Amino acid sequence: MRRLTESPARGFTLVELIVTITVVAILAGLAIPLAQNEIRRRQERDLRRALRDMREAIDLYKEAADLGLIEVSQDSGGYPPSLDVLVDGTELTSAEGGTLRLLRRVPIDPMTNSTNWGTRSYQDSPGLSGGGQNVFDVFSVSDATALDGTRYADW
Repeated sequence: MRRLTESPARGFTLVELIVTITVVAILAGLAIPLAQNEIRRRQERDLRRALRDMREAIDLYKEAADLGLIEVSQDSGGYPPSLDVLVDGTELTSAEGGTLRLLRRVPIDPMTNSTNWGTRSYQDSPGLSGGGQNVFDVFSVSDATALDGTRYADW
């Protein structure tokens, strides 16, 4: 006759569970800062793209003004009076008429989540902003510091 023996209990011991939880906690602790840095890198890339797009639109507006394709006031230096002009458009002076629109919309600043950008006027002194006569340059109004140590407002 065969003897029935009890099989050993199946499952994990307390020590195995503690070790597993500790390893998972360490891995999670390492992954969170990496994910945060990746999010910041993506925001910085989006900020660079937005600044580049707006600066290219400002340059195209200036070029159109210099070529006489659009009418601008004498004191503007040929630069747009606001970012909204790049979106709303400016009437062309040619016989065909039409409107020169250089941006579909004012981009959102990924650092502030708003369309509020700092602007520099052509008449402003270097390093200062807020003259308001025209838009010569744009910058982020965020006070934060980039991953490379520079301020976003200086980009």
